[in-house]
Amino acid sequence: MINKMLNKRVKQIKPSGIRKFFDIAATMEGVVSLGIGEPDFPTPTHVRDVGIQSILEKGTAYTANVGLIELRRSISKYLERRFDLEYNPENQVLVTVGASEAVDLALRAVVEPGDEVLVPEPTYVSYAPTAVLAGGVAVPVPTYEKDDFRLTADVIKSLITPKTKAIVFCYPNNPTGAVMEKQDLREIAEVLRQHDILVISDEVYAELVYGIKHTSIASLPGMAERTLVINGFSKAFAMTGWRLGFACGPVELIDAMKKIHQYVIMCAPTMSQWAAIEALDNGMPEVEKMVAEYNRRREVIVGGFRNMGLSCFEPKGAFYCFPRISDFGLSSDDFCTKLLETEKVAVVPGSAFGASGEGFIRCSYAYSVEAIEEALRRIERFIQNEF
Repeated sequence: MINKMLNKRVKQIKPSGIRKFFDIAATMEGVVSLGIGEPDFPTPTHVRDVGIQSILEKGTAYTANVGLIELRRSISKYLERRFDLEYNPENQVLVTVGASEAVDLALRAVVEPGDEVLVPEPTYVSYAPTAVLAGGVAVPVPTYEKDDFRLTADVIKSLITPKTKAIVFCYPNNPTGAVMEKQDLREIAEVLRQHDILVISDEVYAELVYGIKHTSIASLPGMAERTLVINGFSKAFAMTGWRLGFACGPVELIDAMKKIHQYVIMCAPTMSQWAAIEALDNGMPEVEKMVAEYNRRREVIVGGFRNMGLSCFEPKGAFYCFPRISDFGLSSDDFCTKLLETEKVAVVPGSAFGASGEGFIRCSYAYSVEAIEEALRRIERFIQNEF
């Protein structure tokens, strides 16, 4: 009986491919996991202390729906200082429960039944399902290893129809580690301006780049008024469990998102908001140390895969690499299942991130060098024994 009552949109959505292997690995002994994109660093001590102090001082009541004004001011200053973005903290900044809530709010605020949302692939697992839940149609935009997994203006243009409402993308990218540099974004921005398409730009990995500076598409001429910038504290500041993100953009869009946020969330966790102020105002030295360590791990894992003969695109951002395993004749799901069963290494099949990810596996290097090296030894042994 209950099955008949379930929303058809929910029923058609597949469970997360990331969590599938994480859950299986949790039932096994001796597993080395490179599966979850979560920093292995603790939240910086001074940030934790501020969160604790806010609890001790009874800073546990609701805040304004949009978030503490002190935090919104810190966000505004941070974005201007780091990425040349200008937002009024009074009416262009919304504090959310992680960056994922911000994506959900944005899509629900703009998508009407039948609207098409472009979703570049491979990409983070939640974008397409969230578009579907909002009543839209997710349209995959393929990217390719030969293009360093970058979006191209020509491919986007070929997929735009009169029903196209928005494009959601994440650069630096999860799962590939690809980045979009300014010239790439200029060409895409021209297409999006011509067709009046909203950009929902998830920039949660903006601080995690190697040898380059992150460019936000919102910083380009004519793009701020048609772009929602989403970011958060989980990745750069090692604050995953604090569940805090933010969205910045045109006043009308922020107002619409705020309405939904008011009814389903009320406000983001108060103690997390106070801690986030400390992170933004005084946390960059720790971020720089973490980035330097991620860079060291990046070199270890990419070098390890290449040494065992796998083609491995060099990631320029985030903390993932995306080696190609298509030459072994197994689907990415079968490869990961067999690897987990025989060598107890948990990685994520590229197919979890869309059809363009088939033939690859995602490996997170947000783990210690020791864990990465052990995983590489087991993967190499697996390849030698099985293929």
